Amino acid sequence: MSLLVVGSVAFDDLTTPFGRREHALGGSATYFSLSASRFHPVRIVAVVGDDFGPEQLRVFDHRPIDLKGLSKVKGLSFHWKGEYGYDLNEAKTLATDLNVFADFRPVLPAGYKESEYLFLGNIDPVLQLEVVRQMTTRPKWIALDTMNYWIRGARPALEAVLSEVDILLVNDAEVRELTQDNSLIKAYRKVQAMGPRILVVKRGEYGVAIFTPEGIFAAPAYPLEDVFDPTGAGDTFAGGFLGYLAWMERMDVTALKHATLVGSVMASFTVEQFSTERLEQISQDEVRNRLSLFSDMIRVEDL
Repeated sequence: MSLLVVGSVAFDDLTTPFGRREHALGGSATYFSLSASRFHPVRIVAVVGDDFGPEQLRVFDHRPIDLKGLSKVKGLSFHWKGEYGYDLNEAKTLATDLNVFADFRPVLPAGYKESEYLFLGNIDPVLQLEVVRQMTTRPKWIALDTMNYWIRGARPALEAVLSEVDILLVNDAEVRELTQDNSLIKAYRKVQAMGPRILVVKRGEYGVAIFTPEGIFAAPAYPLEDVFDPTGAGDTFAGGFLGYLAWMERMDVTALKHATLVGSVMASFTVEQFSTERLEQISQDEVRNRLSLFSDMIRVEDL
């Protein structure tokens, strides 16, 4: 079994009301793989510069994460600088330096082209479609993340790749902009017409909603006393959600509900510390215990 992610591995400069980090490890593929690999082996396709050394690579050590698709080229790695105010739902971008990512053209190693599951991280939809076209066999499912920048500036390419996708993961503002509809239920119908059968709407501290042909499921965010850094929470959710689905080898309503709780719990760990610090430390027992607590919190008996 194999779960392929194509996205970014990057460095972040972060400032929140609770502290700051410079040159911290980030990127969609980083958060996704650290989360998903708790449940299923992961293959990464991304690019880094020659400033990405052994200290950063060690984060992936001793985990079922295949790095054959992680290219290292001359130059600096992708870099994002941002800050959060006391409203941690929104980051203010101070700088985005694409660096080597500007010329990124994902090329799948031969063994990756038959991966059974595919997650297209938040990159140019032209590149996302190129990845789909490189697959020698159609994955059991393809999931995709995108953002307002691509919705506004690369709509035709985005619509082309969405026609190939089974699962779309976006936040509520993004799905409303994509569909031009404020009702998430009506928005889901429009997303279905574009291709994806399943819509996952990430709502930050308010949780997540899942829309499927069989029905709707919503879950709150796992309640936390302290939130230090929400960077990467959405990609961590996607990793937990899709990694668990790949492990289950099913995509029925029950599996989707379970995967939603798993993704939410994994994201809750990420925000407790800066960058990937918490994700690097958690044990399987901590994941199981938090999942059990979360399940108990939202269970309603004999309603």
